[in-house]
Amino acid sequence: MGATLVIVVLLLLNSFTDSRTRRLERRLRETERRLDLLLAHHGIADDRPELAEIDDLIRRDRKIEAIKRYRELTGAGLAEAKEAVEARIR
Repeated sequence: MGATLVIVVLLLLNSFTDSRTRRLERRLRETERRLDLLLAHHGIADDRPELAEIDDLIRRDRKIEAIKRYRELTGAGLAEAKEAVEARIR
């Protein structure tokens, strides 16, 4: 009985932690999206040196490769990388 209770408590804690992590990840994505919108609105470009490669791929009309490389460099998800690359095209 005691071991079962410990397992149930651990499962509940894990579930709570997973839920909280997902909620925080959603909030972080939304915050990043809003910051990107503000920067774009004010014409402030992301000029990190490592993203020069992305600009080169864009200039050579290799948008899909640019998106893939952006994801590799930044750890961004597909939608976020696509938005970022498209923002650099404009």
